[in-house]
This record gives sequence, structure tokens and C-alpha cells, in this order.
Amino acid sequence: MTIFYLIRHARAKWTPDEDRPLSMQGHVDAACVAEVLAAYPIQAIYSSPYARAVQTVTPLADRCKLPIHIISDLRERQLSAAPVPDFLAAVAATWHDPTFAHPGGESNAEAQRRGVAVVYDLCARREAAHIVLATHGSLLALILQYFDPTVDFYFWQSLTMPDIHQLNVEYSIVNGCQQVGRVSKFRIPFAKRVPR
Repeated sequence: MTIFYLIRHARAKWTPDEDRPLSMQGHVDAACVAEVLAAYPIQAIYSSPYARAVQTVTPLADRCKLPIHIISDLRERQLSAAPVPDFLAAVAATWHDPTFAHPGGESNAEAQRRGVAVVYDLCARREAAHIVLATHGSLLALILQYFDPTVDFYFWQSLTMPDIHQLNVEYSIVNGCQQVGRVSKFRIPFAKRVPR
């Protein structure tokens, strides 16, 4: 069984730039993520290329003395090429129809395909490992939805910054075909701290 710890990045300083860094609170929360996950036997850390995702797992990587491997396909789903007038309505539309994409954007189905491909690739390469995936809210929810169809728009809305979900995947290749056995998921709680 491969065990994934899917982490939604901590709070960032908002700018339209996708590579925005963490806020002061985000850095405090990233330290809390490291504290919580240090109790788990983490063997590898992979991250979206965006600064807010990398910075969220940097304290954990330092604590575990592990490198952070960048995987472009862990990046956030591109909602639209241009700002949308009603963000929540725009996101809801993509959950209502997974094949729908706003102009210049990526559909949920497309984003889910690339996110799940990362999970399967790592299952094949790192069987029975404990792996951290640092990513973004939409992609985290879409990966989980692939394995649990009850994950929906409201689940996405309930995600916090940061958030940690454990995904256990029994995976094997039989006669050249991927076989996915039992899959389970659950949220790993942690307490946020107020910056000093």
C-alpha cells in the first residue's frame, strides 16, 4: 500500500501571480504541518512548482532531511485565462460539468487526469511508501474525488489553508494492467497557531 499525504498549501499573500509566496500566517501554519507530519514515516516529498506549495512543505523537508521534488502536474487547475466576475460560481460550473472549461481554462476532468496520473506513477515507482504531495485546493479535491465520488464542490469549499488528507492506495500491476485495490482517505487534523 502506498500512503499519500495530500497537502493543500498554507495561506499566501494574494496577488494575481500564481507563484505568490506564503503570508506570515502561512509560514506559521507550514511549521505546524511539519510538526504534525513529523510523526509519520515520510519517505519522499513532491510539490507543485508554485512557491506557496513549496514553502508549505519546506519546514517538513528540513525536519525530515528530504529534498522537495517538483512535479509540474501538481500545479493548480487553471480556472480561466482571464479573471472571472464571480469566482465561486465559476468554480461551481466546473464541478457541475467536469468537462466544462472556461475560456483558456482547464476542465476538472483534464486536471483530475494529470493529478491522478501523478498518484499512479508514484505508486508504480514507490510501492509501500509514505509520500507527501503538496498541491492546491482544486487539484487535491479532484484527486480525492477520483477515488471517492462523494467529494464534490462543497467538499472543495470546506478545505482550509493548509489542509492535510491521507490517501491510502493499494496498487499493483497484473498482466500489464493497473489494479487498484482498497482505497481509503481521511483528514489529518492539526491546530493552527497565531503568529507572534
